[in-house]
Amino acid sequence: MTERSTRTWRHRLGRLVTGRSRADTRFGVRLVAGAALTALAAVPFSLALVLVESHWAPLHRLDQDVAERLHRSALGSPAWVHVLDFLTHVAWGPLTMRLLVAGVVVWLLRRRAFRLAAWAAVTATAGGLAGLLVKNAVQRARPHLPDPVAHAPGFSFPSGHAMTATTSCAVLLLVLLPLVPRAWRPLPWVLAAVTVLGVSYTRVALGVHWVSDVVGGWLLGLAVVTATTLAFEAWRGDIGRSRTVPTEGLEPEIVTDSPEPVGRPDSR
Repeated sequence: MTERSTRTWRHRLGRLVTGRSRADTRFGVRLVAGAALTALAAVPFSLALVLVESHWAPLHRLDQDVAERLHRSALGSPAWVHVLDFLTHVAWGPLTMRLLVAGVVVWLLRRRAFRLAAWAAVTATAGGLAGLLVKNAVQRARPHLPDPVAHAPGFSFPSGHAMTATTSCAVLLLVLLPLVPRAWRPLPWVLAAVTVLGVSYTRVALGVHWVSDVVGGWLLGLAVVTATTLAFEAWRGDIGRSRTVPTEGLEPEIVTDSPEPVGRPDSR
């Protein structure tokens, strides 16, 4: 090998190493920024947890007042209780939500969108595990009301129904939004909000959760979705794809025939 060829190969190797080093640095910065934003997103839930654990008087009064008012309404309308029971266990129940997410994961795998399928599965699983962990750590008792119209096992904070609805609706929205025409995209957001608020109302109205339980479920669910979404965005950046916004969905490329990237960029 001539001296000129040796210099050429050294130059190319130097450029490759430098490019890789810069790419790794940018990826590290994205991960650190994502971790910081995740910690920030967890602040509202942490505050709710502190207020619940400290038995903050204004929150306790709110929980009691709403629970008693809705309980009186439920006692006066057995037919409405049946409707609430159907909504909370069937239409908006955790099993229904998880089956919808599982269906989306299978569909993504069939489209060979493996990264997005992994994100959806991890988000749903992490949400369920986080909720179970916090429930057993806090061990808050469920409401004890005279003449209860419904019963539920386990602890109360946070509401598993509210959290599952939050994480599941977030997964469905962020995956499927790119398939919805722009003019129709407000509709899925409305449906998601109705689902989350609706199932949360049923839990309080049936007397099996406090208001603060369902709010805690929302906040913990949003914290989990934020964490996994930021990790996915860092993943996208590492393969050379641009950042997205929630109104576009997590991976707009899902509308194409090849949503999964082929190969890996040499540099960023």
